[in-house]
Parts: sequence; structure tokens; C-alpha cells
Amino acid sequence: MIGVGGSDWKHYVRRKPNVVKRRIRKGIPDSLRGLVWQLISGSRDLLLMNPGVYEQLVIYETSASELDIIRDISRTFPSHVFYQQRHGPGQRSLYNVLKAYSVYDRQVGYVQGMGFLAGLLLLYMSEEDAFWLLVALLKGAVHAPMEGLYLEGLPLVQQYLFQFDHLMREYMPKLGEHFTREMINPSMYGSQWFITVFSYSFPFHLALRIWDVFLYEGVKIVFKVGLALLKYCHDDLVKLPFEKLIHALKNFPDDAMDPDKLLPMAYSFKVSKRLEELKQEYEKKNGKLAASKAKQKQKHPA
Repeated sequence: MIGVGGSDWKHYVRRKPNVVKRRIRKGIPDSLRGLVWQLISGSRDLLLMNPGVYEQLVIYETSASELDIIRDISRTFPSHVFYQQRHGPGQRSLYNVLKAYSVYDRQVGYVQGMGFLAGLLLLYMSEEDAFWLLVALLKGAVHAPMEGLYLEGLPLVQQYLFQFDHLMREYMPKLGEHFTREMINPSMYGSQWFITVFSYSFPFHLALRIWDVFLYEGVKIVFKVGLALLKYCHDDLVKLPFEKLIHALKNFPDDAMDPDKLLPMAYSFKVSKRLEELKQEYEKKNGKLAASKAKQKQKHPA
């Protein structure tokens, strides 16, 4: 399917998109993961179009976020052997990629959650490849741009949580009512899912399978996996009081973390059309909110 160094990939994807989708959902072979991730994300094309840019950013530019990046590096995958050694090759590569991105896109700069994305990518590819994949994701080379997850006020996180809460209540009304009674809102458990695409606290074997699909199909897999987790644990969650609920929503049982159980359940949720409707609803609601704030400001200027 790939050909030598990815030469056959685009041709194959055009001819047999459904085969590609099925294979990716089954899990990309680990030895090919780095290359396939670059092909499906569009980052390989960005790299080829920008020779020497990464080196320029790392060596010759300075970033206002350098101290923040250094502070957070030891907190990124602290138990993974590649990142354990202080100032070791793993931590150095992670620093370089994050620093380069903070210079490349000064509007976003650096936000802590980005370390988990870059950290996962560096396990499968070189620094320069990981940097361009980060650019492809945040700038939207193939799918909708993700930079709104990291801009001030986290606007995209707010939108995704609004959409997720509605989907959860539509698919699992009993759980939705229980969450309302216990005053659980999605920001208490779901923000990390979206900001790190499940790479923060989920077992690697599951996170990698989710990333295979995420890079090919886009962010809707995060919604589907979130719904599948809640459905899988539904009968236990509806019985728990607030404190135990918070704990359970951050510590799912081991059997729920089995990709071969969880992912088929996730694929059964059809969310694309509803996500689009909820996005429009959210934008409308936010537009009205912004308009009323502007009106208030006119009435009471500072």
C-alpha cells in the first residue's frame, strides 16, 4: 500500500479509500507507524516544501516560552524510558520541537498539553518529522486545524465539550441526568481527552490505536472513544456519588482500556452530522453572547 518510502500511498488511497480506512482501524503495524502517520497527516508534504526551516527555527531563533518548556519537559511521560533522563536525548528532542513550534507560530506559542502530542510523535519519528506533523495538526493540513485547543481561553476545547455533552446526553440520557444531579460537567473529565488526544493518561497501546484513526479520520474519533468509555462503564457510573464519579472518570478499569473491546464500540457511534449541527448551534449561541457583551459595554463604558 505504501510503496518505497511512501511513493504509492496517494495513488492507493485514491483507488481504495475503504480498504485503507479498514486497515488503519485495525491498527497500523508498529514498524510502519511513523511513516504512515506522516503520510496520512499531510506532514510529509509540508516537510518537503520547507527544507531547512526546522533547523533555522531551532538554532537561530529565540522563544519567549523557553523557560516554560524546560519546566514542563520532565512532566511529559515521566515514566517512559525515552524521557526519563534529565537533559537526555529524549528531553532534548522534545525541547527542540516545542521551542521550534513556539517560534513558528508565535500566536499559539507554547501550551503544556502540546508536550504530550510532540512526545508521542518523537517515539516514532525524527525531530524534524515530529515538528512538521505538529504543524500539520495545529494548522489543519488535512483536517480542521487544532490550534484553537491551545489559544488563549481554549476556544476549541469549549466548543468540543459543548458538543460532547450534548452527544452524551442524547446517547445516554440516564447518565446525563445523573451527571446533572451530581453537578458533573464535561470540563471536569473531558478536557484532557481533547487537549492531548488521549495521550496524557491512557495506556500507550490504546493511545496509539486511537492516534492511528485520529490522524486519518480527524477529531471525531475522540468524541467516539469518549462516548464508548462512558457507555462501557455506564451501569457503574450511574450509581456513583460526586467524589467517586470524579475518580472513576479519570481512572477507567483495565478492561475498558482494551482497544479490541473499546474501539469497535467507538466506531458504532455515528456522530459526523450531529457534530456539525452542534458546532453551528454553539457558534450561534456564542455569537449572541458576544453581541450582548458588546451591547453591555456600550451601555457601561469603562
